[in-house]
Amino acid sequence: MPTDTTFAGLGDQRFVSLTTFRRSGAGVPTPVWVARDGDALVVTTPEGSGKVKRLRHDARVELQPCSRRGRVDAGARPVTGTAAIITDEATTSRLTDLIRSKYGLEFRVVMAVERLLRSGEARRVLLRITPE
Repeated sequence: MPTDTTFAGLGDQRFVSLTTFRRSGAGVPTPVWVARDGDALVVTTPEGSGKVKRLRHDARVELQPCSRRGRVDAGARPVTGTAAIITDEATTSRLTDLIRSKYGLEFRVVMAVERLLRSGEARRVLLRITPE
C-alpha cells in the first residue's frame, strides 16, 4: 500500500477503510473504493447500506488506507472528514464517472454482478467527503 495518508493522498489509494459512526458513537469500518473530486474524496455505496443510514445521523467519518479486505496497517493514523450523501442525478453521474475511470473493468464487473444479484438496477448513492 502507498504510504501517503494525507487527506489528498487517500485519493490515490486503491482501497480505504471508511469508518462511519453509530448513534452510540461506535465506529463501523468498511473497505471502499475511493476517487478524488478536486479537494474532496468520492465513495460509491448501495443506497440501503448501513453506511448511508449512519451518515444520515452523523456525517463524521474517518478514513485510512487498507487492503481489499479492510486490513489497516498497524500505526496508520485516521484522517477525519465530513460526508455528504449525493443523490441528484447530474452530480451522481459525474462522480460515478470518476470512480469508473479509476477502477475500469473491475468497476464494470462488480456493478454488473450487483445488478444481476438484485434482479435489476442497483440503486447506489455517492458520498462526497471533505476534510475537517
